Amino acid sequence: MTVHQTHGGGDPVVDAVEAAAYTVPTDAPEADGTLEWHETTLVVVQLRSGGTTGLGYTYGAPQTAAVVRDVLAHAVRGASVWDVPAANEAMSRAVRNAGRPGLIAGALSAVDIALWDLKARLLGLPLVRLLGAAVRAVPVYGSGGFTTYDADRQDRQLRGWVEEQGLPRVKIKIGESWGRAEGRDRERITQARTSIGPATELYVDANGGYTVKQAVRLADHLARHGVTWFEEPVSSDDLTGLAQVREAVPAEVTAGEYGYTLPYFAHMLDARAVDCLQADATRCGGLTVWLRAAALAEARGLALSGHCAPHVHAHAAAAIPNLRHLEWFHDHVRIENLLFDGVLDPSGGSVTPGADGAPGHGLTLRTADAEPYRAG
Repeated sequence: MTVHQTHGGGDPVVDAVEAAAYTVPTDAPEADGTLEWHETTLVVVQLRSGGTTGLGYTYGAPQTAAVVRDVLAHAVRGASVWDVPAANEAMSRAVRNAGRPGLIAGALSAVDIALWDLKARLLGLPLVRLLGAAVRAVPVYGSGGFTTYDADRQDRQLRGWVEEQGLPRVKIKIGESWGRAEGRDRERITQARTSIGPATELYVDANGGYTVKQAVRLADHLARHGVTWFEEPVSSDDLTGLAQVREAVPAEVTAGEYGYTLPYFAHMLDARAVDCLQADATRCGGLTVWLRAAALAEARGLALSGHCAPHVHAHAAAAIPNLRHLEWFHDHVRIENLLFDGVLDPSGGSVTPGADGAPGHGLTLRTADAEPYRAG
């Protein structure tokens, strides 16, 4: 392989940092319990070392690309590609006074993901081989079922996952209008079970829309319809409330997608707030921190589930022994299929990252297809 090297140590270094935002309209109005949206922005980071490019991305505001260019680039330009944790730490220190949680964490995460991809590509290895596999097949679950969907659209989406793709687990959104449509939530849960039949696992996600009492009241209805996964029944900021719901309901209570730092996950685990920890590598600090979150969960005897952006998580997910599954989120999967080559096939309910031998995470941006969506 040919790589650009430093004059001194001989390590390949990051020569250039590029970032761009692409805003893609949804294929229908989408909403969960606490938010509505009509478009989603993908922020792509590309790092170059000699003739090799590493790619990372996050989902967030278009301004995230400017954070990469204006705040983080100087921290990683010239850094050794081999030492990804060192670059991650340099970025963390660089944003101390800028405020890491939120948009900046997304930018940092995208750069970290690109660094891991670049390292694996320079070595000519699938990322899962660089990290070392703990499992081969990575389970996934279909995720969507937005509160804006009518009964027909929800039914078609669920049947598509189960009957056409063979996914054995699916999730719908509930908690509509901050919990003010509890009756409709119950109807949609009933309809979802009818759509998928008795054998498929049914999950629900309230996105923090309920109060503790509401969530507990709903437990009997969830149990009647075999719901085993109750995601963010109350705000993930309310660790006491999550723990109260967890103690009161038979379904597994899960949360963690809004973790922007490693201590966030430690606090959630200390509070005994979840049965399964969630973490999002596009928010928490990249794959570097995501793997550390997995270790925290493993030490407590809990599994970790990857939140959204499934193609970012797939290789790292195969590297942890306490993996539960990845979220095959409709919005992100549609965008990743639209703009990237090298996407994975979830048919049968799992993906096998690295099976084709492609280096890195195997994704390449189709620049010409992406350009019409360019937003920054």
